[in-house]
Amino acid sequence: MRAITDSATMLRRQLRHMMRHPSLILTFAGVPVVFLLLFVYVFGGTMGAGLGGDRTAYAGYLTPGLMVTTIASAAQGTAIAVASDMAEGIIARFKTMAIARVSVLTGHVLGAMAQTFVAIAVVTVTALLIGFRPAASALGWLGVAGVLAMFIFAVTWLSVALALVSKSVTTASNLPMPLMVLPFLGSGFVPAESMPPGLRWFAEHQPFTPVIESLRALLAGRPPGTALVEAAAWSAGIALTGYLWARRLYNR
Repeated sequence: MRAITDSATMLRRQLRHMMRHPSLILTFAGVPVVFLLLFVYVFGGTMGAGLGGDRTAYAGYLTPGLMVTTIASAAQGTAIAVASDMAEGIIARFKTMAIARVSVLTGHVLGAMAQTFVAIAVVTVTALLIGFRPAASALGWLGVAGVLAMFIFAVTWLSVALALVSKSVTTASNLPMPLMVLPFLGSGFVPAESMPPGLRWFAEHQPFTPVIESLRALLAGRPPGTALVEAAAWSAGIALTGYLWARRLYNR
């Protein structure tokens, strides 16, 4: 019970930071929104035709990939926030207080999840404004939220661990950057089957692709099938690895 109440206190601290610095959310959403506008309006005609549709069809194809790109973008901000707390000494002071040790990191994770969801909402609204028309039912949207929540949780714990293993804030800001590339090397922007054999194999067997395909199916009103099972397995594995790694580093 103490860990829960202390985590709630740390979450309030993170939410206050979010309210005081709303520009952070725009920063997390900024790159995906630029990608959305660039790809839809510059490449959308050609890409949409390749998918058997038009520019609007490509906006629908692209949006799930950019939702996941937003998660990767926010992971960099989480790593910077944790590394800054370490560098400024606030976490050292927290360790001397009578609070549950896990609550400090849990507060960061829950606060980052809230920020990421708001950033994804900005990207989704932008996609709707330029023609994205999802066919998801209310249950489908609930499934979308669930898939996003489990993957955000996993990637956020990984970014916390990367921040704790970093020697400086600068290093912490750079370590999560490869995550931004994975949607491009998956099915985020083009179908994996259109890639050369080696790259196609990688695209089909990396963690971002099943998450993107699950979101794409749910938003289109289709059952996600085995993609959802793969997305859940990847999310659980990444979350467990990130949590155990972060806890070990934090306690040390």
